[in-house]
Amino acid sequence: MKLKKQLFLYLLLLVAAIVAMVWLRNAINRTPKPPSALRDYREIMASGELNVVTDYNSIGYYVSGDSTQGFQLEMMQALEEEWGVKVRLTLENNLDENLKGLLYHRYDLVARNIPVNSQLKDKFSFTNPFTLNKQVLVQRKAAYNDSIEPIRQQLKLAKKTIHVAKDSPAILRLNNLSHEIGDTIFIREDPTYEAEQLVMMVAAGDIDFTLCDEKVALRLAKILPEIDVETDISFTQFESWAVRRDSPVLLDSLNSWLDRFRNTEAFARIYDKYY
Repeated sequence: MKLKKQLFLYLLLLVAAIVAMVWLRNAINRTPKPPSALRDYREIMASGELNVVTDYNSIGYYVSGDSTQGFQLEMMQALEEEWGVKVRLTLENNLDENLKGLLYHRYDLVARNIPVNSQLKDKFSFTNPFTLNKQVLVQRKAAYNDSIEPIRQQLKLAKKTIHVAKDSPAILRLNNLSHEIGDTIFIREDPTYEAEQLVMMVAAGDIDFTLCDEKVALRLAKILPEIDVETDISFTQFESWAVRRDSPVLLDSLNSWLDRFRNTEAFARIYDKYY
């Protein structure tokens, strides 16, 4: 009787293992894989369309009255005129989703200011940098915060809670900073609001701290007198656009155009307008 029970148990475990293997194989087969078809400069020009994603904010792309504006928008308009292709622009604030869409060929180019680091370089190719930026701490000025003076030393961020957009590239910097100061910085990822909305929440007193690109923060500080943006959180970084690693001709073509365009009055006008 004992032997029969053991055989039954072994048989049951064998069936469970087979079921698990079949389920796992099906799950792997259902996992989407990047398209194998090449889509480089030649294929893009032949299609007549360049699929681009950028973010919706006061620098990348935004609506003002009855018109659309933005640094990235105007750069894409200049590229569209130069190359003679139709730029199909998609708005998506989540950088992870941008890069995923690039890998799966939804986009040919991620045209937003991406702080380039070694992790991203392993997976993507980046254009020559054309802007400099850094992360700053957004907090309220003392006059709008019960006379509490703004934080100026990064060590004083220990045990503080900083709100950032979900999957924000600022999370990596905050994790590194936590190690640097040898203490915990609590990170709250907001699934609903992006950097600019979080800055406004700081101004309104709904949250105490967030991080933001310095250039965006300086623009917002002009219309939000409550916020202080003078505390640096990161070093100055080069920012670039991203393409797939299997699009080397597209990368070279973009670099060639950027190198020429940056020396024109048109680029100076666009840059001065937004930065």
